[in-house]
Amino acid sequence: MSYPHLFTPEEKLADAKKLLSLPRIVVICGSTRFMTEMTEADLRETKAGKIVVKPGIDMKSPHEFRSDPVEAEALKVRLDDLHRAKIRLADEVLVVNVRLSSPSPRSPRAVPPVLRSASTALCHPQG
Repeated sequence: MSYPHLFTPEEKLADAKKLLSLPRIVVICGSTRFMTEMTEADLRETKAGKIVVKPGIDMKSPHEFRSDPVEAEALKVRLDDLHRAKIRLADEVLVVNVRLSSPSPRSPRAVPPVLRSASTALCHPQG
């Protein structure tokens, strides 16, 4: 007796993207210290005909939504969850990583498992 193949949510999403003839979706990742470089990457990828998603809020820049530390931390958690959802949606991951003269003690970070399944391109703009 043969059992039907049960599709994973990822397989269903990939099929839906094909049926809808969607362009490739690229998510831009990296530190929000490099929002300028992320915006430049967004322009290049959009010009290349891709749908681009990236962080929408720079939590490192001063803004009124950071005035309450408790609310700011809750927002950061929600934004991190939202960014992981963008990664799951994407066909490609573009990591914007501006190399500094001396590496940060926090880098290199381990690539989260969710990124390992995606096509990862590293972008090292000259800074």
